[in-house]
Amino acid sequence: MLVLGLQGSPRRKSNTFILLDRFLQEARTKGCQTFMLEVCRKQILPCKELVICEKNGECPLLDDMHDQIYTLLRRADVVVMATPIFFYNVPAQLKALIDRTQTLWARKYRLALTDPKRSFRKGFVLAQGATRGKNLFEGLQLTTKYFFDAIGATPAGNLYYWKIEKPGDMAAHPTFSEDVRKAAADLLDPLVRRRRVLFVDRDGAGLAPMAWAFCQIHAGDRIDADFAGIAPAGTLRPFLETAMTAKGIDMGFFRPQSINELAPSFSPQQVVALGADVMETVASRFEKDPVEMTCWELPTFDTQDSEQISRLCKAIEEKVQESFGMA
Repeated sequence: MLVLGLQGSPRRKSNTFILLDRFLQEARTKGCQTFMLEVCRKQILPCKELVICEKNGECPLLDDMHDQIYTLLRRADVVVMATPIFFYNVPAQLKALIDRTQTLWARKYRLALTDPKRSFRKGFVLAQGATRGKNLFEGLQLTTKYFFDAIGATPAGNLYYWKIEKPGDMAAHPTFSEDVRKAAADLLDPLVRRRRVLFVDRDGAGLAPMAWAFCQIHAGDRIDADFAGIAPAGTLRPFLETAMTAKGIDMGFFRPQSINELAPSFSPQQVVALGADVMETVASRFEKDPVEMTCWELPTFDTQDSEQISRLCKAIEEKVQESFGMA
C-alpha cells in the first residue's frame, strides 16, 4: 500500500516538510510504503492548454509528470498534499502539478475510463499559514476538492494550522504530533487491514496487471493488491490496454515492475501465479515465506485475435470474482 506525500513548500526542511514527514513516519509504522515527492525539485512544466489530453488522454509535455508523477498518482492508495499558503492557495510549483492532472480528469470524464483504484483511494490535506484569518484555507479547500476528483481520490480529511511562519514553528506546536498520529490512524488503519495479494506473470505487462485491475475494481475495499513480473517488460502490452479500455477500465500510466523490485515494499499474504510455468519460479521465490500460493491456468491466446483476448479477459475477471468476491 503506497502513501504518496506531495511536499509543496519551496523551502528545504520547512514547516510543511516537518508536518508531512511526521505523517509519513506514522504511515511507515503501520507497514505502508511511503514516498515523499519534493514538488519544487521536479521539472513540471505549466499546462499550455493544448487540449490534446481531452482527445486522447495523453499530455504531450515531456517532463517529470510524464516520466514519474502520473504513475505515482495512479499507484498511490493515499495521496497526502502538504502545502504552505501563498495568497490563500498553494505555491505556484504545486499548482502546476495540479493543473497538469487535467490529463487524468480528461481520461475520467472525456474518455469515460475508470481508474482501478478510484473507489477506495483517499486524499488528505496538511496545510499551514502565517496569519490567523478565518478565511485562510478557503481557496485551498476548493482547489483540493477538484484536484482529488481529477486523480480519483475521495477527500478524507485535513489538518490546518494557523500562525505558522518562522522555522521551527511547526515542530514547536503543542498538539501537532498527536494530531498527526490520530489523523494517520483514522485514515490508514482500515486500509492496512486489507488482505495483501500479489499477481505475477512472466513479464508483468499482460495477465498480471489485468487480474490486478479486476481485483481492485471488484474487491479493492478488501484486497490490497499489486502486480509484478519475473522478467518485466518496459511497458504494458498493447492487447491489455485495448481489452481493458473496451471494458471502460483505465490502465494508463501503470508500468510493469519486477517481483524482486517490489519485494522490499510489499509482503503478500497470497501470491497468484498466472500460469504453471510462472508458478514454479514464484514458488521458489517465496518458499521461506508463509504465503498462500495459487496458480491460475488460463486459456491460450493470440494477442492479435480480439475474440480470444475478449474470452481471456472474461476468464480472468471470473477468476477474480470467484476468488475474492464482488465489491
